[in-house]
Amino acid sequence: MEESKNIKIGITHGDINGIGYEVILKMLDDNRMLELCTPVVYGSAKIASYYRKALNLQQQQVNQIKDVDEARDGVINIINVVGEDCKVEPGQSTREAGEAAFAALERAVLDVREGKLDAIVTAPINKDNIQSELFTFPGHTEYLEASVGGKALMILFNRDIRVALVTTHLPIAKIAEAITTDRIVEKLATFRDSLTSDFAIVHPRIAVLALNPHAGENGLLGSEEQKVIIPAIQAAAEKGISCYGPYAADGFFGAGLFRHFDGILAMYHDQGLAPFKTMAMDSGVNFTAGLPIVRTSPDHGTGYDIACQGKASEQSMREALYAAIDIARNRLRYAEMTANPLRRQYFDKSKDNVVLDLSKE
Repeated sequence: MEESKNIKIGITHGDINGIGYEVILKMLDDNRMLELCTPVVYGSAKIASYYRKALNLQQQQVNQIKDVDEARDGVINIINVVGEDCKVEPGQSTREAGEAAFAALERAVLDVREGKLDAIVTAPINKDNIQSELFTFPGHTEYLEASVGGKALMILFNRDIRVALVTTHLPIAKIAEAITTDRIVEKLATFRDSLTSDFAIVHPRIAVLALNPHAGENGLLGSEEQKVIIPAIQAAAEKGISCYGPYAADGFFGAGLFRHFDGILAMYHDQGLAPFKTMAMDSGVNFTAGLPIVRTSPDHGTGYDIACQGKASEQSMREALYAAIDIARNRLRYAEMTANPLRRQYFDKSKDNVVLDLSKE
């Protein structure tokens, strides 16, 4: 990506029966968004038109294209990934909606892998109806990790707080066995690297949450803190990662301790996301760190209960687009700053003005 050119952002339409199209169209109807980037929606011009009429939204110029290379600045570009006969049933979970969601995701991931896009923003999917022989994952995060490589880390953030997860979409009964010292150290390293390169934070401070109530009370309420989490914090610290804890989650958020850290590593999904979404439901962004591509999404779900009613807020989708642009640019700057283009040189003090270039030896 060259910062001088307009950034191309792929936007997947998600579940076509949810609020995906509403928040996408409302966001892109603000012409300022078209000045920030060149949006490429992976979906259906016909379905977009259906929601425009149903929601009484203003008409916008749409450029239907077959490839990202055809995208134009200043307009909404759409790549049709579903057939003309695709049925829309607002508020309903259908297999057809799941197939349409996967078609958009698959094509966008292919294009961003090939370098045609600078980042992707994904509208919410239904994790049940999208399941098929080609999609057997708990969600976007796991699918992206399998598709593009890397070690995925889910980070939910807004301007005030960043929460990452050791485990993501797991049943509660399986969480304790999935939390290991090595896994925590790996997540801390990925989190530190992301805070540095993606968020431009120098030497970030990371808080680590406990698994058990009251941080286990010295083993009375659980031994994971002593046997797993504390050793992980110590091992990560030896690697130069500034991490602290473990903190009991209730007191940590209740007392506002999160304000003193650049990032928070939670042990499981609801431990970190319940307080986060309480504070940041309309402004939160879901970011998949640890991948060679940039992917963000709004922090809400499909919203079947308010689909096609004009009630959905586009703010989280807007923040996701802002974040995709910022992170893509931060990665570019970080790569340039750490490229180290200088040749290794050795000055022989016994001789005047003699330089030995060791890079050629």
